[in-house]
Amino acid sequence: MKVIALEEHMNTVMATEAVPPHLRRAAVLVDRSRYLGHDMPTELLDLENSRIKFMDEVGVDMQVLSLVAPGPQGSDGKTGIPIAIDANDRMHEACKRHPTRFAAFATLPTGDVAASVKELERTVKLGFKGTMINGHQDGEFLDAKKYWPIFEAAEGLGVPIYLHPRNPSPAAMKAYFEGYEDLAFAAWGYSIDTATHFLRIVFSGVFDAFPKLHFILGHMGEGLPFWIHRLNDHAQFSAKKRGLKKAPQDYLHENLYITCAGNFATPSFLCALTTVGIDNMMFSIDWPFESNKAGMDFLNHIPLSPADKEKFAHGNAERILRIPA
Repeated sequence: MKVIALEEHMNTVMATEAVPPHLRRAAVLVDRSRYLGHDMPTELLDLENSRIKFMDEVGVDMQVLSLVAPGPQGSDGKTGIPIAIDANDRMHEACKRHPTRFAAFATLPTGDVAASVKELERTVKLGFKGTMINGHQDGEFLDAKKYWPIFEAAEGLGVPIYLHPRNPSPAAMKAYFEGYEDLAFAAWGYSIDTATHFLRIVFSGVFDAFPKLHFILGHMGEGLPFWIHRLNDHAQFSAKKRGLKKAPQDYLHENLYITCAGNFATPSFLCALTTVGIDNMMFSIDWPFESNKAGMDFLNHIPLSPADKEKFAHGNAERILRIPA
């Protein structure tokens, strides 16, 4: 069975140097690397040797590459432009060298919206499959209308936007995680922040303005499948007052795809399956923050029919991202 993994990260020296050191996050990386058995910062920088070796060991046929958070979302527009171009050029070169092993999501300098549109257009022409945006731009969420030209461009190009977590904004860190910073990252804060970000985009009317636009959320939809019923039941009235054309649940069913990146729990998978349906789900691992072996063990043992497992493992990604079968 062919396997395509969608949320597989890389890094560059330029992007690394632009991020101020965060000692608590560095400690998390050390502990996680020891637990996984590979050094995550080293593997993020590898686009050739050990990356492909680790893929081959477990049977991952293709990775869709993306720049690790925060990427340009951690910089202002002027600083973010060269970071984005450098990362995209490196991913493009890797895809050219290994066209059956790698595809890529572009990174965008969202601090400069016009430059982001230009870079998205450039990279899609090069064969990129969409873009991954790493959360808020300097504490500002993308529901702000100044970012909508990016959504318009993505819809026009027919490519999805993968909304990926980054550290919550300083205000959120202080309000919710001061003294409990260990909860702010992958264990809890990432999903809460990203799910809230996506719902702001929904309730801002983005999908009424751009009805053919699709977002992707990782980590089993950042928990949203669990909340769809309650969300719709309690927010249907405010959605109408805001002038939305549809019920909240409709946008989550019609404009959202999810992946299992970093969430290899069968109960979570079954919840997502029964709420969003197999045609809207794709496989991911979240390399190198997760184990390729753990991800593949999960894929091999989830209770799906052979036909649905083919969809989840590669078929949906080929259809949605227009990857040659």
